[in-house]
Amino acid sequence: MNCVLQGGLVYLDGQFIRGSVFIRDGVVTAIGDGVPSPTDRVINCTGRHIFPGFTDVHVHLREPGFSYKETMATGTLSAARGGYTAVCAMPNLNPVPDSMPALQTQLDMIARGAVVRVLPYGAITRGQQGSELADMTGMAPHVAGYSDDGRGVQGDALMRQAMLEAKRLGKVVVAHCEDESLPHGAVNDCAWARQQGLSLNDPASEWAQVKRDLKLVRETGCRYHVCHISTGQSARLIRQAKQEGLDVTCETAPHYLLLDDSALQDDGRFKMNPPLRSADDRRALVEALLDGTIDMMATDHAPHSVQEKAGGLKGSLNGVVGLECAFPLLYARLVKPGMLPLKRLIDLLHHQPNRRFDIDTALAVGKPANLCVWDLDRPVRIDPEQFVSLGRSTPFAGEEALGACVLTIADGRIAWQEETP
Repeated sequence: MNCVLQGGLVYLDGQFIRGSVFIRDGVVTAIGDGVPSPTDRVINCTGRHIFPGFTDVHVHLREPGFSYKETMATGTLSAARGGYTAVCAMPNLNPVPDSMPALQTQLDMIARGAVVRVLPYGAITRGQQGSELADMTGMAPHVAGYSDDGRGVQGDALMRQAMLEAKRLGKVVVAHCEDESLPHGAVNDCAWARQQGLSLNDPASEWAQVKRDLKLVRETGCRYHVCHISTGQSARLIRQAKQEGLDVTCETAPHYLLLDDSALQDDGRFKMNPPLRSADDRRALVEALLDGTIDMMATDHAPHSVQEKAGGLKGSLNGVVGLECAFPLLYARLVKPGMLPLKRLIDLLHHQPNRRFDIDTALAVGKPANLCVWDLDRPVRIDPEQFVSLGRSTPFAGEEALGACVLTIADGRIAWQEETP
């Protein structure tokens, strides 16, 4: 692909410059001033922002095994529409990628169907059953790290063994923290949930296992990453661990930053794990985002069928989608009001996840083109029926946001381009 993205505001080396991005054979050849050649395709980016492609380290692409929820094609196109050029795919699949033969099934589907870069996680335990370790060694060259996302590893000794093995292999343990000995029901333990007779989720079911894991990190010295933190106490524990010098990072998702349990409705689009927490928890997460305790933003994009989300808070499966609306919501709710600098949001969506998981999608001369182009002035309404994802369940349905992705180029190829009238 030979093209020139002409006249945009390019985010480069921590600052915005007005210029053009020249791409030849899929590789960035120049950024700045210059004149397109007669054979170049010129894309007018005047008034638009050009960012490095975003990275989401927590998505569920559902293949192999659950293509009625999402396919590799629809999931990665959804990512591209949201400005993402790389995603890390969780292993709750069929077959579970707990050995190289099982992982190869997923790798083959990625090669056939993905329009952005997909880096799979290997499972920590066989079948994600929490009883014995997966073949971590065999999968190591092909995975971004190891996770049993959807369930916490309950056994202390097994988690310690997994951490030691991951350290030996130079990989990250990516932990879904949930202590199943504590109440871990559908909804945060709050007055509304009690009135509705819903199964309750104790915030300690998250942070108690974070605390357990941090103790094991102190013993093993492994690289450790906490998924989708939702409680203020989790943030405080991670802040303390970083002050101690432990090799720890964490993520949260837009719904935990922008919503709390006062927003709950008896609708499957509010059913996720962990659940929406209290207003105090939400404020603590925002504080942790601003002080650097939270390292990166992830969506936990988790599509289900319409039927699987039609049972309200009692009968729906856990999971909401977010790839196509994450940036517009975060930009509208955090950046525009002045709470978070735009540069910091790009750091959360690109630099920090790439640094932690050794992903190279830098927007730089000599690199394959990985970038997204945004019209930040365009108001948008979150309409799940317009998503390219097969998933339609989001707590932000009907909300107003700001910013539209008009073009995404992933590894030198156009992955998403907005249709023009």
